[in-house]
Amino acid sequence: MSATFSDLRARVLSGVAMAAVGAGAVWAGGMVFAALAIGLAGLMGWELHRMMTPEARDGQSEAHGVVAAILVAVFSATLGGWLSLGGLALSAAVIAWRQPRDRLAFGAYLGLILWAAHGLIALRDGFGPGFVLWLICVVVASDVAGYFAGRILGGPRFWPRISPKKTWSGTVAGWLLAAVVGWVFMRQMGLGASVVVLSAVLAFAGQMGDIAESALKRHKGVKDSSDLIPGHGGVLDRFDAMIAVAALAYVMALFNVFAVAVS
Repeated sequence: MSATFSDLRARVLSGVAMAAVGAGAVWAGGMVFAALAIGLAGLMGWELHRMMTPEARDGQSEAHGVVAAILVAVFSATLGGWLSLGGLALSAAVIAWRQPRDRLAFGAYLGLILWAAHGLIALRDGFGPGFVLWLICVVVASDVAGYFAGRILGGPRFWPRISPKKTWSGTVAGWLLAAVVGWVFMRQMGLGASVVVLSAVLAFAGQMGDIAESALKRHKGVKDSSDLIPGHGGVLDRFDAMIAVAALAYVMALFNVFAVAVS
């Protein structure tokens, strides 16, 4: 295998394992899916604090992960809607205020994690497994297209100072394949044509989520958020795009944007 695709085997194997677990949880829904989303929020909260505050005392990063999981669980089981988003944002701001540095970046990203996890739970409950599957397929399609197009076609870098591996060819390929995913879901589920455009928009949001995490890692001088997932680094490294997509999708749902797509 060429050096260009040297990490492909590990990425595929861990990707298949995560896909199997995720698909089962999406299908099951209810407490099973909620538990997965809450657990991921906890792991990402732990990784974020560990990455942003490497000098933290033992147990502090783990405590932040536990708090992140509890916040998602509580706000998902109680208020919902804009009240939950406001409460989660305020919670992230209060937690960030106690950080020794990079408070704005820490608070913004923690808030995004909390919104995304809560949003996934609410979207699964409100729209069903097909909707969440569509979001996942958009993220996977954008990631796969970007990976192969970027390495095969190459070309100018999208944002070299922050993400030196991301190319314009991979970025645009991600939009196009995501739009194809939207077209497939439109045909199979009888959705409106707007789902094709929405798929590309969400794919772009996912790419920005990837870049946002890359900016944090570059700022802190780390390669991966952790080493939990072979070939992918940490949970944040694998779900950075999904975080942005889920958060945006939930906000769009609260604004009834998807009412057009399902009509």
